[in-house]
Amino acid sequence: MRHYKSFVAVGDSFTEGLNDPGQNGHYRGWADRVAERLAADEPGFRYANLAVRGKVLDQIVTEQVPLAVEMAPDLVSFCAGGNDLLRPGSDPDEMAKKLARAVRDLRAGGADVVLFTGVDPRDTPLMRRLRGRFAIFYLHIRSIADLYGCRVVDLWSMQGLRDWRAWSADRLHMNADGHRLVAARVLDVLGVPFEDWRMDWPPQAVDPRARRREDAQWIREHLVPWMSRRLRGVSSGDGLSPKRPDLSPF
Repeated sequence: MRHYKSFVAVGDSFTEGLNDPGQNGHYRGWADRVAERLAADEPGFRYANLAVRGKVLDQIVTEQVPLAVEMAPDLVSFCAGGNDLLRPGSDPDEMAKKLARAVRDLRAGGADVVLFTGVDPRDTPLMRRLRGRFAIFYLHIRSIADLYGCRVVDLWSMQGLRDWRAWSADRLHMNADGHRLVAARVLDVLGVPFEDWRMDWPPQAVDPRARRREDAQWIREHLVPWMSRRLRGVSSGDGLSPKRPDLSPF
């Protein structure tokens, strides 16, 4: 097991930590949880989280990756592309080329790089039709990882994340339980002892009427505002800064 002295996380809302409540108005999320565990083994451990919700791949590659390269950490987590894949006309092949160039730059600095596949969208009606697009991009990610010697965190295979109890009310971001499972999977990939990410949720009775009410509430409170932002070209991350912009003691 390698003892990492520094860790930089880049990405979008997934890596920022929505919707896992933290301190001082910030979200915690899987990356903070991983940093906490790594810091336990390394006095003086340093951590930066450059992720900002709503960012697309081009923005992450342009705004965050050069900063991560400049910081020269031991470890970088790089998860991007989810917001692109939800947009009409996105091309997973072209996205993969951009991601590969960024990974090459990160690896050239000597950092271990962790890449991610996403969660299988087959259980989400509005995203199920995009499943092929997601799958193509995630296969590219595995190829890029093989080419540049990166580690892969495979969220697609995590059955615990297929249960809605791992997700927040917006159905796009995980809750604290979901982020805890992802942190456990990341640490397992890094070879760091932690809790087991494999889990089965206890059986839960489903009330069809309650589910219909929840669906209607979700459409009203989350889907309509999300679609409105897309139509107006507005991002939830506009004007926001990273929660941990500097590589500093954690």
